[in-house]
Amino acid sequence: MNCGHCSWDLPDSAVTPEAFYLQRREFLRVFGLGLAASAFLPPTIRAESIASSDSFNPAFKLDGIKLTPEDLVTGYNNFYEWGLAKDQPKELANRGWKTRPWSIEIGGLCASPRKIDIDELIQLLGPIERRNYRHRCVEAWSMVIPWDGFPLAKLVDLAQPKPEAKYMKFTSFFDPANCPAQRGNGFPWPYTEGLTLPEATNELAFLAVGLYGKPLRNQNGAPIRLVVPWKYGFKGAKSLAKIELVAEQPKTLWNHLAPNEYGFYANVNPNVDHPRWSQKSERVIGAGFFSGKQPTLIFNGYEKQVAHLYADMDLRKNF
Repeated sequence: MNCGHCSWDLPDSAVTPEAFYLQRREFLRVFGLGLAASAFLPPTIRAESIASSDSFNPAFKLDGIKLTPEDLVTGYNNFYEWGLAKDQPKELANRGWKTRPWSIEIGGLCASPRKIDIDELIQLLGPIERRNYRHRCVEAWSMVIPWDGFPLAKLVDLAQPKPEAKYMKFTSFFDPANCPAQRGNGFPWPYTEGLTLPEATNELAFLAVGLYGKPLRNQNGAPIRLVVPWKYGFKGAKSLAKIELVAEQPKTLWNHLAPNEYGFYANVNPNVDHPRWSQKSERVIGAGFFSGKQPTLIFNGYEKQVAHLYADMDLRKNF
């Protein structure tokens, strides 16, 4: 895809302040910790180094669009395992909850199932790249986030799906000993989500292990999360523990709880309102009190990349 003049380009210089880049590069120069050298580091340090690489992918920029400040990206979150208020995950997910060591299971209808340490997976599917993506919540607010990670299609290739595999199912962590919210009966934990296989192999589908050039924080879904920028944010399952290839459409948490409010596809669509929130416009987090709302774009501005996936689909019925 030629993205030289896409309306969603953003200069790399806008992602991270120049001083931060220079400081990081000087650190790597002095200590000799390039990506090749990082293979000899202990796993935890290795993950920190890889997730902080300067490999911005120029095909995924957002021209003329301001990134959401890092403190808002890390401090304004929906992560109900760690509280219902937006500021609770930052506090409650960082009271000793550990995301290293961490393993993830890849299985189901595939020829190459495995259970693998997250740092080994990062090494296997790297190099890490950075992408600027729009993020749109079904609650009618939005951000623009610089993610670090790798295309989900790489993991699909690693798993080698069998012909009968039609969907991918994503399952988040389940740790009631350390996560009090998971001890209750309010939600059918663990969190689950799903994509069709064509969606999972689309160029935009992404597995993030960092943001703003740093490893993912706990409140943002550490150590690895799904990012599908043309869909509402609840599709982005966090702190993944299992990814499976399956034949049937998987049951997903929000669609199971309220199927009239949360569809399986959950594509951003200004023409299909949520029962509680109009989807015609959105509040841009960090834009200022007097900035007003901006119109919401079909597929969150990624129509050229994903509309073909739904060419014969009634988007009102399959919301």
